[in-house]
Amino acid sequence: MNKEQFIIELKKLNIELTEDQLKKLEIYCNYLLEYNEHTNLTAIKDKEGVYLKHFYDSITFIKALDLKEYKTLLDIGTGAGFPGLVLKILYPHLEVTLLDSNNKKIKFLESLITKLNITGITLYNGRAEDYCKQKREYFDIVTGRAVSNMNILSEISLPFVKLTGYFIAMKGQNKEEIEDSKDAIQILGGKIENIINFLLPIEESERNIIKTKKISNTPNEYPRRYEKIVKNPLKKKRK
Repeated sequence: MNKEQFIIELKKLNIELTEDQLKKLEIYCNYLLEYNEHTNLTAIKDKEGVYLKHFYDSITFIKALDLKEYKTLLDIGTGAGFPGLVLKILYPHLEVTLLDSNNKKIKFLESLITKLNITGITLYNGRAEDYCKQKREYFDIVTGRAVSNMNILSEISLPFVKLTGYFIAMKGQNKEEIEDSKDAIQILGGKIENIINFLLPIEESERNIIKTKKISNTPNEYPRRYEKIVKNPLKKKRK
């Protein structure tokens, strides 16, 4: 997807970027590819791939929520800033927190944010379970883009979401994985409102956006340590 195709596809989503936003994304793309030559940030090595699989894919988030109505967003396992930093560029009013356990990726984001001259972003280098002690049920929106199995991602994410807020998971095509996560989501105080299925333009790979609303407080024992979450995924006890 070249820049012109990117602009055309965004118009189909009723998004028209300003010159400043397009310029910021161009700087982002160039710096990502340059930095990636010495530090492994992404498997994508060309501009067309960045615009399609990182920028456009991140922006499809708006299929789930109108971000103009919300203030705080946490992106768990942000990597090189997807989708959180891209959404911040499009919606400057958002207070965005980018969380990743990989220090090299956080260092890249620090440098990039300075280069883009963007304010209203917090970076956290560490595990989500630890950060939750500071920001439990604080965020309007929590998102993750395929960082782990949906069952695991739900336990890491939902404790951060305030009541009536949303956990938005951006996943590939594994419908069985989504079905298996429903117990965990219910235990953690969430309810799946919608699953949005679509094809990424050009390559036509399948995507799912799972929109989960926080309808009750998460029990205090969650999230558990990551090792426990992986070893014993949450499931309801059957009678």
